[in-house]
Amino acid sequence: MFKKISLFFILVSLTCKTVLAEEGMLIPSVITAFESDMKAMGMKLSASDIYDVNHASIKDAIIHFGGGCTAELVSGHGLLLTNHHCGYSQIQSHSSLEKDYLKNGFWAKNYSEELANPGLTASRMVRIDDVTKAVLFGVNPTDDPTARMTTIRKNVAQLVKDATTGTHYEAEIKPFNYGNDYYIIVKEIFKDVRLVGTPPNSIGKFGGDTDNWVWPRHTGDFSVFRVYAGKDNKPADYSSDNVPYTPIHYLPISFVDRKVGDFTMVYGFPGVTEQHLVSSHIKYIVEKERPARILMREKSLSVINAAMRSSDEVRIKYSAKQASIANAYKKWIGQIGGLKELGAVDVKLQYEKNYMDMANSKPEWKEKYGSVIASMNKLIEESSNADFDYAMGVEYIYYGPEYFDLAEGLNDIMMNYEKYETSKELSSKLETMIKGGEGFFKNYDANVDKGIFALLTDEYVKQTSKQIVANKSLTDVIYSSSIFTNKERFITFVKGFTKDSIEVVLKDPGFTHWEKCFTNFQGNVIPKSRQLNTKMGDLLKIYVEGKYVMFPKEKHWADANSTLRITYGKLEGSAPTDGMKYVEHTTTEGILQKYNTGNVDFDLLPNLLEMYKKKDFGAYAQEGKLWVCFTGSNHTTGGNSGSPVLDKNGYLMGLNFDRSWESTMSDYMFDPSRCRNIVVDIRYVLWVMDKYSGAKHLVDEMTLMKEHKFLFFKKSKEYKVL
Repeated sequence: MFKKISLFFILVSLTCKTVLAEEGMLIPSVITAFESDMKAMGMKLSASDIYDVNHASIKDAIIHFGGGCTAELVSGHGLLLTNHHCGYSQIQSHSSLEKDYLKNGFWAKNYSEELANPGLTASRMVRIDDVTKAVLFGVNPTDDPTARMTTIRKNVAQLVKDATTGTHYEAEIKPFNYGNDYYIIVKEIFKDVRLVGTPPNSIGKFGGDTDNWVWPRHTGDFSVFRVYAGKDNKPADYSSDNVPYTPIHYLPISFVDRKVGDFTMVYGFPGVTEQHLVSSHIKYIVEKERPARILMREKSLSVINAAMRSSDEVRIKYSAKQASIANAYKKWIGQIGGLKELGAVDVKLQYEKNYMDMANSKPEWKEKYGSVIASMNKLIEESSNADFDYAMGVEYIYYGPEYFDLAEGLNDIMMNYEKYETSKELSSKLETMIKGGEGFFKNYDANVDKGIFALLTDEYVKQTSKQIVANKSLTDVIYSSSIFTNKERFITFVKGFTKDSIEVVLKDPGFTHWEKCFTNFQGNVIPKSRQLNTKMGDLLKIYVEGKYVMFPKEKHWADANSTLRITYGKLEGSAPTDGMKYVEHTTTEGILQKYNTGNVDFDLLPNLLEMYKKKDFGAYAQEGKLWVCFTGSNHTTGGNSGSPVLDKNGYLMGLNFDRSWESTMSDYMFDPSRCRNIVVDIRYVLWVMDKYSGAKHLVDEMTLMKEHKFLFFKKSKEYKVL
């Protein structure tokens, strides 16, 4: 009886609209439909203030940072804020033993000191339009899949051409709801993005792996960049002649005191959610796929963490890599725990029963939707091994031994040698390979890679039963003699590369091992995985259509797919476990408490420790204390890192950077009682810039709003303090 009652209340909490937390990642162009609901929760903005293609709106300040994170413009001179961990690879690339920006931080005093980052982009969304009818024009449902796809691709190409011809914009069309809908995203991509400042790791990564995905949090997870443009204010490749970008809109800073229940809105680029997976799929993820991936990453981290603790040189080389591997590792552990705690499989089973009951209520529904759930569950039961082999291949080939990257790069030159030689591209390809090799070995340690290779190869064989041999003898040979595991061997070899060199590579022990793994992955694993995904995608299209048709009054939203989305909720704490209640914010007092535990993840630089003790918080304090982080009931996921968290007026309250451990299951199932996003308070960010780092000139670029008055003027593009 108790389990049935608990399940009932879980189902109610997931569907009830009276709770403060709001599930869903909303497409900005349809935000008008949610305007009244958002205003009822305290918002003072209009839908057109949030998204407007004809006038400046908040969307014009939201930036897709590097294609994987979110950032926001905060000044009229292109100043950009994002998370420390989003800019970490750039920070690491500029660091060395002589200039240890990871440990000590970095702040440019003027434009000339700001650091270029080749390949880094910042994209502004110009507009997002529903083009479903145009994409599907001429598509006959009775045609074979190939014919349908040919027509869709032709329509997509024409729509993209029409949207970009005569402009400097780029565009793409993405399917939503598994192809039930299509949207075109037109964007302006800036290619000159420079590092302006970063706090030291003892602020930006305070808490390390210990605190990752955990509340309470005290991490100043921010970094500062600037967008540059040509003198016409349009995107341009890096040039010393470029000037700071003048944005259409930038975010003012909210300097009003916070309180529980304040309206919060997150505006960003969430990566991937999978809310529609059926019960057997969730069961497979919880019981098999995630545990295996966790184990693979645990083995890599055991090698990397030990090496980083023993050497500052290795610490600098592997900081960004370790953070990337560890982030997903800990997230997945929390995901499994949350899904189990929520009884996700049982919740899915109950929903599937409701879906089937509704489908069976009408003959036309039964014909179209009556068997789709059974088909999806059967497909997972019969074909999940294809997905599992793919997951293990990704973990081994792309997150395992690093030298694999060089082998893949040189393999491209070998496979296309005659074509490159004929087209006279060979020398440029080899030069690119040499340049890439220089960068690769700058952040590479053969002993670390060797340790990872040994552990992961054994585990990969156990998990997949692949017939690859990597005993200790082969491991020693690869790391003592392969051209791919030593800088001098690799650079010298590529510089002297000829057609005869191909035979040498084919006999190289490191290449031979990589090729065997990669060929199997490309030739056998990926095709089977794609076949599974294609079949599942076709079924999900029908399944999701059934939700919209049979349950029109339910709140539906398209899964996240790295496109611009809006979520809204409240500033509030949570009580995710029995006997535990989390308050909604943390202060610098908690930093000192954690420092006193002696855990190395809570180390502080001496001058920073003194600053915290001094408590010189000035205007950045609230009731004498400096807020560091706070939580909100906004539905977020990966990609939302760096997203602005906005108050009721559209002012910047802070930067989203994480979720609580109890929330990581929201990629599959959102629970309003426990899911919380974690935010670094913008007042703490500015205190670090101003008081600790001496970068007040950056704070002076921004517009600080201390009044509780609505001051958004989209036509004049100006802010005034009344």
